[in-house]
Amino acid sequence: MDEVMQDNTEKPHPYVPVMLPLRQMPVSDTTLIPSASEDSFILPDLVSHCKFPLAGSLSPYTKKVGTTSHSWLVRGGNLSIKKAKANLGLKGGLLTAMVYPDAPRHELRVCCDFLSYLFHLDNISDCMDDEGANHTADVVMNSLYLGKTYHTNSRVGKMTKDIWRRVTPTATQGMQQRFMSSFDMFFEAVTFQAADRQANDIPDLESYITLRRDTSGCKPCWALIEFAYGLDIPDDVMEHRVLRDLGEATNDLVSWSNDIFSYNVEQSKDDKHNMVVIVMEAEGVPLQIAVDFVGTLCKASIDRFNASKLLLPSFDGGNQIDRDVARYIKGLEDWIVGSLHWSFETERYFGKLGREVKRTRVVKLLPKRHH
Repeated sequence: MDEVMQDNTEKPHPYVPVMLPLRQMPVSDTTLIPSASEDSFILPDLVSHCKFPLAGSLSPYTKKVGTTSHSWLVRGGNLSIKKAKANLGLKGGLLTAMVYPDAPRHELRVCCDFLSYLFHLDNISDCMDDEGANHTADVVMNSLYLGKTYHTNSRVGKMTKDIWRRVTPTATQGMQQRFMSSFDMFFEAVTFQAADRQANDIPDLESYITLRRDTSGCKPCWALIEFAYGLDIPDDVMEHRVLRDLGEATNDLVSWSNDIFSYNVEQSKDDKHNMVVIVMEAEGVPLQIAVDFVGTLCKASIDRFNASKLLLPSFDGGNQIDRDVARYIKGLEDWIVGSLHWSFETERYFGKLGREVKRTRVVKLLPKRHH
């Protein structure tokens, strides 16, 4: 463990990719595909670049957990018929089963409720100004930090408390602290994003990357890996630079690939919190070049993950801590491969055409929505 503490004195700066002179980049093979046109773009082939195995079969609890979690969100969030239908199309139960494939039934259900709730927060925060985001943050964080002593009539507060009361009995103190602090950072970033949206400001790429690592909501999901599998990893091990690098590379892949997959829907709503938009605006390049560039960064994040994994030391000579760390890293890999495949199963990004888009990689641009 001395080695761990020594390594912890090193605080490397978070990885930020160097922006290339995009106008001088060679045209990628994808831009030469005949089916590409002015009203469409080609997705990078991230699925083929990812070599982590997808779970051979889904959990036997997938359908039941997905159905009960959907009912929980509809009831708790008082969703309209339209929003309830959209939540069914999200296929949150499938996502949970793909990214926490070996979780027991209770833990799978809690993780599913949290992911559904997180997408719900994302949906409602899109309509908030910074004051609204701040208020929601106060309700959620008080529900977590103050627990039973905090009383709220807010629907989102009640859902938060309901999730948390099912997490705390079995989660370690370290996991609980990581979950709460990273969720706090999520709300700070969402509030910052809301202020940008109000001012119609578009951040530069480096600022966006830093912000996106928190607006993604990935960090609390990494803490749930510990909860899902009953892991007990000491705080100093979780803070080891290699584990931090692995978590960051996973976050970048999930966040940046999501920016590519969600770009079409977001451009139709004129939502500019998206790396593809940032690159287009900053570099003055066309859509396909920007998509290719972000795709290259996504592939590099998978490569970074694999390179970092080779640097992982032993923390206790192959005993329980090392086994728990290995399971945690497998959980990150599950998130990488699971999220990539799920993005073509959900209706959130490509409607009913997800499997066709996965096969052809051609995305036809949606018309702009009139507010």
